[in-house]
Amino acid sequence: MEISDRIQWLRQNTQFGTLSDRGLEAIASACQEKTLQENRRLVLEDTSPTALYILQSGRLEAYRTSADSLATASSLLAGSLLHLKELLLDQPVEQTVITLSECQLWEIPRQTFLMLIEAYPEISRTFSRQLAAELDQMAAQLAFEQERQMALRPYLVPKVRQGIVGASRYAVRLRQDVRKAAGDRQPTLIFGEPGLGKDNIAALIHFGSESRKQPLIKVNCDTLQPNGAELFGRAGGKPGLLEWLGTGTIMLNNIQDLPKDLESKIQHVLATGDYSPVSREGAVAEMKRSQARIIMTAERNLPELNFKKLKVHIIKVPPLRVTKADIAAQVTYYISLFCRANGLPQPQVAPEALRRLQGYDFPGNLAELESLVKRAVIQSNGAPVLTEEVFWSTSTKGKRFRLNLLNTYPPLRQFLRSPWWTDRINYGFTLWAFAIVVAILFLGPQSRDANIALNFSGHGGGC
Repeated sequence: MEISDRIQWLRQNTQFGTLSDRGLEAIASACQEKTLQENRRLVLEDTSPTALYILQSGRLEAYRTSADSLATASSLLAGSLLHLKELLLDQPVEQTVITLSECQLWEIPRQTFLMLIEAYPEISRTFSRQLAAELDQMAAQLAFEQERQMALRPYLVPKVRQGIVGASRYAVRLRQDVRKAAGDRQPTLIFGEPGLGKDNIAALIHFGSESRKQPLIKVNCDTLQPNGAELFGRAGGKPGLLEWLGTGTIMLNNIQDLPKDLESKIQHVLATGDYSPVSREGAVAEMKRSQARIIMTAERNLPELNFKKLKVHIIKVPPLRVTKADIAAQVTYYISLFCRANGLPQPQVAPEALRRLQGYDFPGNLAELESLVKRAVIQSNGAPVLTEEVFWSTSTKGKRFRLNLLNTYPPLRQFLRSPWWTDRINYGFTLWAFAIVVAILFLGPQSRDANIALNFSGHGGGC
């Protein structure tokens, strides 16, 4: 390419377009053509730049690796300048750059470019204007992020409280359902009785997905206005939570309490991802697209919202009374959690206390069990073993005075298992007593006052 054509290309396609003809000619004359094949590395992050590169054709990708998160990559197209800031400020390269296709580059060696800067100060001024524009953009982004954080802060869920504890088939299936829901961004409905930690399961889905770095917010449906202004915002006014959230996750808690006027709007968002901000009566607001993942919790399934046709993950959380096989593991987990948080020695649970817990139905589910365990640890006053007595005081009255005869009188258990009960007394007595009663019924008088057997059976002749 001739120098004049190179000058024209630089003016039309790069940030050097504002330079004088002399400055552009100097840069064009210093350029050396370089060709790189696909999937080649041009430069490595945190190294000193050896040249200024101008991408003339092809595609480059720039990224920076991180030990605790995925690398964020960006594509560079024709006209991109590489290492202008680093050369002017004498800094290491911030990103690794590789070729995505065969690329034609113009290269100006480091020393040559530094000499051009001294000879043509307008190059530095051009960079200063570019830097000022970037700072303005960063300031605008910072202001937006601060406003976003203020809008989302009252609803933020910072972390998962606990995992799914237990090895029963119910716990295994629940973990499988959580992993499946976390694998995509389809809406999810989690339903079950109160006290099962459905909001914690929603947090497990969010923080187990690729969107874990984005915010998770929890909105109680019984606090929403009938027009949904908190979610959708107002036309020409304040944005709603769906817009502030971006690619994060919103948890609509207790969806059964959703105002009736909002049901059709929520269904539309679930089906299409589109929503309309709240506008004045008679005005039509422009539709917006939500990028947020939606997770709903409910205390029952909601056939009226027709979730199956909307391609929604449906997760049913079983109540504690049907997952009693997991109670031992859950009790141990809650004891460990509470003792670790309060710096207490971790006690063991007496076998009779554990059997007592497994025999209780727990209408309050996991929330009741956790509260029960905490109270027992406190009431034990540092005892190495939690006995049945420390749990009795928090039990319901109906369960408090139940007496287990088999545990109270062990010989009774042995007697009921012995041949005396099963063969000699139970079977032997029943066999002969039944034969005698039948004989009296058929052979004795057929009146109640003269035949006692008729009073046993409730049948007989006339008086």
